[in-house]
Amino acid sequence: MAIQNIAVLGAGQMGNGITQVAAAAGYNVTMIDIQQEYVDKGLATIERSLAKLVAKERMSQEDADATLARISLSTDRADCADCDLVVEAVPEIVDLKTSIFAELDSICKPETILASNTSSISISTIADATNRPDKVIGMHFMNPVP
Repeated sequence: MAIQNIAVLGAGQMGNGITQVAAAAGYNVTMIDIQQEYVDKGLATIERSLAKLVAKERMSQEDADATLARISLSTDRADCADCDLVVEAVPEIVDLKTSIFAELDSICKPETILASNTSSISISTIADATNRPDKVIGMHFMNPVP
């Protein structure tokens, strides 16, 4: 399965960074959080980061614009339904993560890979909340991501 569409749950420091690098790599990314103000703030952080890269001549303005064009925002986890990969980057709270993964299991296609950016919670614990433990992976990014 080729990965084309990615959802990132969480628009905070890790989530917006993961969104930025995935979009810069050419993937369509939906950044999702529980409130519109959070995704708006996450997008503003990405815009500032890309502007710095352009100013330092590490990225062209065209590439920065293309990166932003590949990012969409949402407050609805149902928007993960057509994604090939979902990366969770929410606070390190076991019950929060397991409830999100249980919900994603019912929303997403059977072949969707569900990834957690956790740094301390067992992936097996998270995977046990789903009916697809073979499709649940750890994908920990170092901070800051971009």
